[in-house]
Amino acid sequence: MNNILKLLIILTIVFLIAGLIIFQGRDKASFKDGETSSSEKISTNKDSSDVIAKNLPVLIDLGRGTCIPCKMMLPILQELQEEYRGKAIIKIIDIRYDPEPARFYKIRLIPTQIFFDATDKEVYRHEGFMDKTSIKQKLQEIGAK
Repeated sequence: MNNILKLLIILTIVFLIAGLIIFQGRDKASFKDGETSSSEKISTNKDSSDVIAKNLPVLIDLGRGTCIPCKMMLPILQELQEEYRGKAIIKIIDIRYDPEPARFYKIRLIPTQIFFDATDKEVYRHEGFMDKTSIKQKLQEIGAK
């Protein structure tokens, strides 16, 4: 009886560890898959010549896949990536996996959306949830057609 109890405890621990590993991997993969549907890459330092060369407006969204407003914005941003392909660069950054941009851009609250014009000048910053209509309006204001 004692051996059976030990075996059950060991199996329970193994299943818990396996479950945690699977859950963490799935959570990371689900956000990362939608992170950038475009092949555009944004540099997170002052040398963003890769973006300037394209002469496109840029929206960077910094958040975490675990915060409620971030989760609500993810499908909106993914739709906008498709809708504005070739017209604007929309980059979604999960600061759990890439914390450096949050430090670089001095993020105080998530989600934060930062809009840059085609010359890489920051023109607008918004903290918190931003609806699709407001994002589209701001993108049009900074030159995305």
